[in-house]
Parts: sequence; C-alpha cells; structure tokens
Amino acid sequence: MASIAGTSAPVRSLAPDRLEQAMAIAALVLLGCVVIAVTKGAADLPRVPAFVLLHLATITTALALTPVMLLRRRGDRTHRRLGTVWVLAMFATAALSFGIRTNQWGGFSPIHILSVWTVIQVPIIWWTARNHKIDRHRSAVRGMVFGALLIAGFFTFPFDRMLGRWLFS
Repeated sequence: MASIAGTSAPVRSLAPDRLEQAMAIAALVLLGCVVIAVTKGAADLPRVPAFVLLHLATITTALALTPVMLLRRRGDRTHRRLGTVWVLAMFATAALSFGIRTNQWGGFSPIHILSVWTVIQVPIIWWTARNHKIDRHRSAVRGMVFGALLIAGFFTFPFDRMLGRWLFS
C-alpha cells in the first residue's frame, strides 16, 4: 500500500524569494520617487486635473501595499484584506488611466497597453487567490508588479511627464 506522504505534491514555500524581495525594494524606491516628486510639485497640485490626482492616489496606494504584500506572511486574513485593497487600487488605476490622454498626440500612449493588460489580469489575480491556485496567483502577481507597477512606474518620469518634471526640477 502506497503511503500518503509519497503521493503528495511537493510543498512550495510561501516565503518571499529573492525576486519578490527585489521587486519589493524596487517598489519602495519608486514610491520614494513619487513622494519626492509630489512634494516638490505641491504648488502645482491645484492645477492638476482631478482624474490625474485620483489616478496618482490609487497607484500610490498600490505602490505602498506592494512591499507589504510581497514580504509579509501570506494566506492569512490580513493578506486577503490587503490584497483586496491592492487589486482594487490596481484596477482603479488602470481604469482611470483611460481618461488620461494628455500626451503630445492627444490620444492613448503605449503605456495604455499596460492598462488594458491590468484590467484583464486583476480579476485573474483575485480569482486565483480565491480558488487557492497559488502558483498561478504568485506568477500573475509577479507579472503585475513587474509590468504594471515597475515598468509603467519607470515611464512616468522621463519624456516630460508631470512626475518627471517635478522630480527633476
């Protein structure tokens, strides 16, 4: 008779690995840049459209929660609650971005491709967590953090964009 232990799948650690630690640090650096930029640009805030301010608030929320979610204990009630706030912030950020078309062409920019991807991925992240598809959830979260937060976040600073002007002025 085969033992139960011999037939079970290998248990994967839920502890953060080096990639998640690096992404958490990158999110903190990006959050620091956003905070410095907004502080330096505080005098201009009254002239910033409400849509843009709301977008900035939701992405700042997601950025602040990212290191917490990547580095703390996973699967408990706090993780689920903070994760819900994180996915709502990510979804709101992406949805709001479609109303921000202030680039030189007056339309959508290449960064909006990440917004489309985010709107699709966020429900997948939520569903995989709710259905305990841990490997798929972890992979989707990593992709979202890397693509929609870190890459998109990097591109908010160059090319004469608002945060870049504030940060580097």
